[in-house]
Formats: sequence, structure tokens, C-alpha cells
Amino acid sequence: MPNPLPVPPVLHDRGVIARYRKYLPVTDATPVVSLNEGSTPLIHATKLSALVGGGRQVFVKYEGLNPTCSFKDRGMTLAISKAAEEGAKAVICASTGNTSASAAAYAVRAGMRCLVLLPAGKISMGKLAQAVVYGADIVAIDGNFDDALDLVREIGSRDGFAVVNSINPFRIEGQKTASFEIVDELGDAPAVHCLPVGNAGNITAYWKGYKEYHAEAKSTLLPKMWGAQAEGSAPIVRGEVVKSPDTVATAIRIGNPASWDGANEALASSDGHIRALSDEAILTAQAWLAANEGIFVEPASAASIGCLMAAVDEGMVEKLPEGVNIVCTVTGHGLKDIDTAMHHAGGGKVLEAKATAESVLNVLGMAH
Repeated sequence: MPNPLPVPPVLHDRGVIARYRKYLPVTDATPVVSLNEGSTPLIHATKLSALVGGGRQVFVKYEGLNPTCSFKDRGMTLAISKAAEEGAKAVICASTGNTSASAAAYAVRAGMRCLVLLPAGKISMGKLAQAVVYGADIVAIDGNFDDALDLVREIGSRDGFAVVNSINPFRIEGQKTASFEIVDELGDAPAVHCLPVGNAGNITAYWKGYKEYHAEAKSTLLPKMWGAQAEGSAPIVRGEVVKSPDTVATAIRIGNPASWDGANEALASSDGHIRALSDEAILTAQAWLAANEGIFVEPASAASIGCLMAAVDEGMVEKLPEGVNIVCTVTGHGLKDIDTAMHHAGGGKVLEAKATAESVLNVLGMAH
């Protein structure tokens, strides 16, 4: 295969390492493996802002528009780049789906082999399809995500493997860039940031990013970090490991988060809060966001929206100053898990008509 041509200068952004290099642990010796991740939309949610009230403005950080359709790409570009720098020929991860898709894509970009351990029967087909198409070696184990991560730790300790789960500190470093983007766009940090919490790497990373930008005087605020877990997978809320986590929100179906300590630090230091949401509340938030703001996210992503809605109902938002900004991160695209969305929608509202305008208008109730 011929050597690739040099990359010409371009006007568009070339990924989070290129954009935030001075804040990341990279050197001239680091081969940058990127798919132009980051720079995701920060969408002003007008109807959600009205629901919150008090002139408070809500923005949705839509991480589903990263290259493999989840926030994982931010950390994976750095994890794979550093693995390449260290001479790794293969990477390994445990996954509920999004990490496997991201690891597989960036590994093939770097010319590495990718080994994925999945909990059997506990991953959406959209996510599994990504790992398959990217060419990962996939092993489904008889166990849950936490069992898979234990095996990854064991296998990853052997020569030749680089572990790219969020226990890899470079993952956290890459993921913190989302905080930088939010501050750069809003001109300051928000008053509150709502996040889904599964393995807890994201809440840890966002808080790290906010602190670093604040220390550089790029922001005047440090936000309160509000997290949400699913009721059936809420170890941080309960204060104990959940041995058999269960929730429709597969991306946060984790009973023993790898970044538990980081999440606790973020919550305590920011005067934050974490809650558990029922599956019904998560799916209701998912449907509401799509139907009212035009943003389709996978179930786990909607936990941040459900978190904010619950805070409104409980009066927590009323205690915030009027006019402040609130950010909700939605972590993965809705197309990651269409089966759950369709099931919750009752199979979808598909009407049937004859191939005439009159028939179409009749079934729509619009005939005169």
C-alpha cells in the first residue's frame, strides 16, 4: 500500500488534540490519531428553557454528532494516540457498546488490532454493528460489564495490549475538552451542568476541564455538577456496588463505576447532586427531547434531561439565580438504539393510505 499523501492545510477543525493541544499530555513524539472528533453543537433548547423558567437558558451539548456518534471519541483519540506512541499493536476494552465502537474505529485508523469484551445479550444492535463493521475482534462473555472490565484489566496487563477503557487516564484527558468547548462558546462556564453517570468517566472529565479553564482565568464560574443514574444501576446514589445492574439505558448499566472516586470528588467539590431515575422517566425524557427540541438521543443520554426535569419538579432549579445558563450533555445518538425507542413509541405511528391525495389527507384528518 503506498504511503499516504501529506495532509494539506485545511480551514476546518482537525480534532480535539489539534484544538486543545496545550492542555493535553501530548508531545511532538505523539502520533495524532484523529477522526476530526469534537466541535459538537451546543444547541439552545428553547422549549426546555421555557420549562425551566426564570429566564434561565438551557443548552444541549449534542455529543452524538462525534464520528462514531458518542462522546467516547474525545477520549479515544488521545488514548489511541498515546498507545501508538508507546508502540502498542493491539487495544482492548470492555464495553456496553459505545466504547467498543469508538475503540474499533480509532484502532483501525491507527492500524491496530482491537479486542472487545461485551456482556452477552446486553448491547444494542446499532452499537454492535459499528464494532463489527470496523473489524474488531468481539468476545461476548457470560457476565455483565463489570465482569468484562475485570477481564480487561487482567488481559491488558500483558505485553502488547493497551487498555482503552476510562481507567486509562488519557481517556479522561480527552473527554475534558467538551468543557473547554462549552466555555469557549458561552463565554463562561454554566451555572449547572447535567450529565448521565455510568462508569463516571464523563462527570470526572468535565469537572477536570472546568477546573483547568477556571485556573487559566478562561471562566469566572465553576458549575454545579448534577448527575443521574438509572434506578437499577445506581451504585453512586446508593453508596454500594450493584452486583446485577439492570436498566433499559444500556450505556449506563454499570454497577461498579471505574471513576467512582472522580465522580464523588466532582459532586462534592461543585456542591453538586446525583439522583436515580426510573427507566420510565428516562424514556419519557428521551421522547420529550425528540418531540419538542428535535434532538434524538439514545436512552442513557436522556438521563441528563430527566435529571433537569426532576430538579424543576423538586424546586431545585428555582433556587438558582434567574437568567443563568444550564448545560445538559447528551452522550450518544438516538440511532445507537432504535429498538428501545420504537418499543417505547408503541411500534411507531405509521399510517396507511391509498396512493391518492384524498386518501392521504383522509388518514391525516385533513380532508375537507
